[in-house]
Amino acid sequence: MNIGKGVINLQITSWEQWLDTLGTALAIAQAMKMPKKLLTKSAAELGDFLFDTIDPDVPENRLLKNLWQIADNREREALAGLMIKLVEKKNTH
Repeated sequence: MNIGKGVINLQITSWEQWLDTLGTALAIAQAMKMPKKLLTKSAAELGDFLFDTIDPDVPENRLLKNLWQIADNREREALAGLMIKLVEKKNTH
């Protein structure tokens, strides 16, 4: 991880690596029996933090950041929920 000019670089080098990172966080939250609604709300809050502090390393994450930038709060929660579903689907295959 590199920190400079108020931006954090997590050195994510692929979309798959990003999904694996999210999968790990999701597994921890689910092991703690976090309710789905709270999980989605927390994921949206994390998205806000990442939007402000992360310079995306891969094109897919740049797209997510661009979508996050134009989305309202409801749409951001929907995006967060979709990312959760994507990670869940990836982890079951």
